[in-house]
Amino acid sequence: MKRKIIAIDQEKCNGCGLCASGCPEGALKIIDGKARLVGDLLCDGLGACLQTCPENAISIEEREAEPYNEITALENIIPQGQNVLKAHLEHLSSHGQTTYLNQALSYLREHQIPFDLSQEAPAAHSIPRHCPGSQSMAFPSRQGSEENGEARPSRLMHWPIQLHLISPAAPHYRNSDLLIAADCVAFSLGDFHRDFLKGRTLAIACPKLDTRQEVYTEKLTAMIDQAGLKSISVLIMQVPCCNGLLRLVREAASRAAHKVPIRCVVVGIRGEILSDSPVDIESGTSGKTGSLTGEPLKAVGTASIKEGSIGMFS
Repeated sequence: MKRKIIAIDQEKCNGCGLCASGCPEGALKIIDGKARLVGDLLCDGLGACLQTCPENAISIEEREAEPYNEITALENIIPQGQNVLKAHLEHLSSHGQTTYLNQALSYLREHQIPFDLSQEAPAAHSIPRHCPGSQSMAFPSRQGSEENGEARPSRLMHWPIQLHLISPAAPHYRNSDLLIAADCVAFSLGDFHRDFLKGRTLAIACPKLDTRQEVYTEKLTAMIDQAGLKSISVLIMQVPCCNGLLRLVREAASRAAHKVPIRCVVVGIRGEILSDSPVDIESGTSGKTGSLTGEPLKAVGTASIKEGSIGMFS
């Protein structure tokens, strides 16, 4: 997958080793007189090592890299002692990495490893070093009745949801049923929360307007393999450009080692369900059923889901 990770200018590096000592995750080692990144999965890409380098030889780039693994990094940090562990936890906290911090704290508590962290989450008043809207968090779905005219509760269980902002490694995606929806769907489908979002994780995207969509394929492939998704439901509009989202999901699924069942639901511009069909990854064809439970289609018309086009037939 593409993500942010450090890069070392070997011409500038003088092998002083300050960066290696400043990287508690153990991603940097001095080898043959130069600093080397010894493991992508140990580098969180936050750049704590940048300020330690007197030669400005370290920068952050975006490239293909193994996803950062907090537990693997933590297992490398713990033997280095309490001071190193504390520095790592404070590093995650100060950068607003709530998901990784919670993973670390859960691991430490589970293995009864003592730790010293005066603040287990970034302070609400602290100045963020990243976009606050991209901070990963999970929360319980709201409870409440949807009958008797009461306000319908939101069924969203996590944040963020835009496909560019989400992390495939976020814990809430693990072993979940993923709903991938085109941006317009929730505005067209009156019962989006009740009928489709409830009990599912979510990612949204616009196949017509979003840029750098190759990243979407990489992220979805990583989510399928790393999160062990149980199923994927794709919700798209009947307009032709929306077929691009289904195509991205099909491509990601074909690349992934883990096989996951996929269904595609096509929504009309007036909010009617035009089709709900299982997707054959190999051929790209789909059947015609009416709901995620496999009920016969009751909406007026069905949809043809073929490579390159979505059409409505009466």
